[in-house]
Amino acid sequence: MNNEHEVLPNKTLEKLISHKVLDLFIRAGLISFLVVYCYQIFKPFFGLMLWSVILAVALYPLHTMIARKMGGKEGRAATALVLVILLSVLIPTTLLAISFADSTTGLVKQIQSGTLQVPAPNESVAGWPLVGKQLYALWSSAHSDLGAVVTKYEPKIAVVTKQVLGYAASAGTGVLMFLVALVLAGIWMAYGTSGHAAAKAIAKRMTGDKEGEALVALSTSTIRAVAQGVIGIACIQALLLGAGFILVGIPAAGILALLVLVLGIMQIPAALVALPTIVYVLSTHESTPVAIMFTVYTLVAGMADNILKPLMLGRGVNAPMPVILLGALGGMATGGIIGLFLGSVMLALGYQLFMAWVYRENEEEDAREGTG
Repeated sequence: MNNEHEVLPNKTLEKLISHKVLDLFIRAGLISFLVVYCYQIFKPFFGLMLWSVILAVALYPLHTMIARKMGGKEGRAATALVLVILLSVLIPTTLLAISFADSTTGLVKQIQSGTLQVPAPNESVAGWPLVGKQLYALWSSAHSDLGAVVTKYEPKIAVVTKQVLGYAASAGTGVLMFLVALVLAGIWMAYGTSGHAAAKAIAKRMTGDKEGEALVALSTSTIRAVAQGVIGIACIQALLLGAGFILVGIPAAGILALLVLVLGIMQIPAALVALPTIVYVLSTHESTPVAIMFTVYTLVAGMADNILKPLMLGRGVNAPMPVILLGALGGMATGGIIGLFLGSVMLALGYQLFMAWVYRENEEEDAREGTG
């Protein structure tokens, strides 16, 4: 009898455990299904929403200042800020995007049809170290018979032209996404106080009260530092130089402006693009006053980062520049023009959060060793 009484509770316990395990699996399955399904629905808008949040965080200090002057009316301040940015950025950005798309498409068509004229190389090219002779031979062949060179390297050229056309197509999409993201950023800024409280509540739920506050502060400072101090300066410089390129009629002005943007994010001086364009305009433009005005304007715009960096980069970017560079290039390779911005910000943010976690773990270990 005693054995029977001992067996029954064990069976009952096994049934309870099996029911709990089954209940746990069912809950986990339902939650996983809901998360995956919601992600699939939200996936097409993920980049747009992320970009709008980054813009809102970066522009929020300016929005706060405007709202203070408007008597604390955050909705009107957000609307005014978005309208000013749209009016000041829309026209030059649209012109550059159209120029970029037209120039890349025209260049690809000329290469494919064989109508592209390649100037003769300078003999000094052959004296360049390592690649001088090979480059001079290839350049000379392209000058004398471009069709033969295109035929010889047709598979490689097809891959390159496909990528270039992809970037040209994404230029217009990137401009449209920026405009929509800017409007959404205005909505986030109008509800900035409640949004910031929600972000802190989520962070505290994930990591605890003290760590949650630090997580939100670190994320905010990193986004603003990269968005304002790196991407913002690069965009301003690219718009200034690109507008000058378009006004004097430089070929492929959109491509050159994009190159200035990429170099700016890489922290490479824009003089690498500005100086050759100055030489080109001085040697080819018919009007000497226009060429001189363009030279002065381009020199000033090319050195604008030296003035803007102390103003916009006061807090500093704690993430190393190689991290920002890899994020920009990787983002552009995977997400086109808009990925150029998202990649640099998100990789820098991920790096900062990872290093904060590493240092926090080290501090906790040191504290435990000191207590022991």
